[in-house]
Amino acid sequence: MLNELIEKRYSPRAFSGEPIEEEKIISLLEAARWSPSSMNEQPWRFIIGAKEEGETFNKIYDTLFELNQEWARNAPVLILAVAKEFNDRNKQNNRYAEYDLGQAIAHLTLQATSLNLYLHQMGGFNLDKARKLFNIPEGYLPMSVIAVGYLGNIDTLPDQLKVREKAKRNRKELSELVFDESFGHTSKLIGNENVSEIRSRDEKNYT
Repeated sequence: MLNELIEKRYSPRAFSGEPIEEEKIISLLEAARWSPSSMNEQPWRFIIGAKEEGETFNKIYDTLFELNQEWARNAPVLILAVAKEFNDRNKQNNRYAEYDLGQAIAHLTLQATSLNLYLHQMGGFNLDKARKLFNIPEGYLPMSVIAVGYLGNIDTLPDQLKVREKAKRNRKELSELVFDESFGHTSKLIGNENVSEIRSRDEKNYT
């Protein structure tokens, strides 16, 4: 059966603005810290800003593209996720850094969902501005901005975002994603009735 945290998780734009308890924020970061990584390099770095504290939140917010600013202003926490592009052990390029950062954020996401918190990850931000505002050195790549918070009222969103917020969550069919024998050849596993049952339960009215 699909884990209930995966079923529950989605990416809202409507946040309540209610502050997140400090111990919950720490637990999210701990979940990311215990994520697996190639050669245990742990190439994730997070710059975190709570809205109630002001300065760091505002700087992260200022890096966002305008459409994201429209709704992200209501989130109580913004996180700038950064990948460390080189290995400590030999100072060579770490080709798995972005992959491992993604794993860490996935762990953080499920921990958040278990605490009734929600995330919306954004690629729509100004990378160069992020580098400048936070003095991010060479060898570290800003990858995404993450809004974190409790669910809010959809009616607080602009009309165009309300439509997107209410849109049904959808995913490609497994037949397009899972192969055997050769790339593009759909795996025989996908015809299994159990797969169809799991997939149908996951088709919820989420964003």
